[in-house]
Amino acid sequence: MANWTTSDIPSLHGRTAVITGTGGLGFEDAKALAEAGARVILAGRNPSRGAAAVEQIRQLNPGCDVCFEQLDLASLDSIDAFAKRLGDSDGHIDLLINNAGVMTPPQRQETADGFELQFGTNHLGHFALTAQLLPLLRKGDQPRVVSLSSIAARQGAIDLSDLQSTRGYKPMVAYSQSKLACLMFALELQRRSNAAGWGIRSIAAHPGVSRTELLPNGAGKWSAAGSARRLLWFLFQPAAQGALPTLFAATAPQAQGGAYYGPNRLSETRGYPVLARTPLQAMDLGMARRLWNESERLTGMSFPAAPLRVTKPYQLFP
Repeated sequence: MANWTTSDIPSLHGRTAVITGTGGLGFEDAKALAEAGARVILAGRNPSRGAAAVEQIRQLNPGCDVCFEQLDLASLDSIDAFAKRLGDSDGHIDLLINNAGVMTPPQRQETADGFELQFGTNHLGHFALTAQLLPLLRKGDQPRVVSLSSIAARQGAIDLSDLQSTRGYKPMVAYSQSKLACLMFALELQRRSNAAGWGIRSIAAHPGVSRTELLPNGAGKWSAAGSARRLLWFLFQPAAQGALPTLFAATAPQAQGGAYYGPNRLSETRGYPVLARTPLQAMDLGMARRLWNESERLTGMSFPAAPLRVTKPYQLFP
């Protein structure tokens, strides 16, 4: 795994990848996967930005197979429509990268379905999307789901009594909770895949501290966080570097289901992909099950029931 880069990505010809988010890390993911031969579906809210991203990737890799599909993770109706379009046109999906996100809007906002924007987009939106796409993933060739967490998950806590931050909204507290939820979802998805025999490898990743538009878009260009991102740009590693843990999780033969990958230097803020430190609270199995059940209730989505016990353990990858 030493200094793993995009040059280590194996051929992806014949594989179909869905990536949420058209800028920053999502763009870098799509560019690398398209260059390796995958058919890439880049999903995002803004059609003009999506079209521009697709055109740029095609200019860099003439002949690559990449397209844009509209998807708003802050709307369960949009997620449902997106999944139905893919179900009508695609026989399978081999890779789903749950990448898009919202970070620290200064005032509490809600999704179209009344969820706090960060929790609703970062976790619940991707939870619902994965549930909707599960039938296509199960038809894929050694399918993987990669879910993006953050080093902010280290400070996160799941408050089941106030998941929507209605009693008091603190931007970073809500963001940390949402990213801890993303990590716990990835780990629980692997456990359920093992138990039920879905054949899906679920992996978590985080990008360290990377130079994307996540901070300015969320907190605001002229906020303290947005100003730091703009003026202290040298403290943030390039987005292409930050995408490496995700790409490793998505493509490397040695990437393990149920693992968590991040950068290897300066407390996982930058560098090359290695196993990341999993926060203790992310390993709480009881809380993971409760969060899963509550996510199903809130979104109205359900995964196939997995048996509570298996007499013969399901070995996903020998």
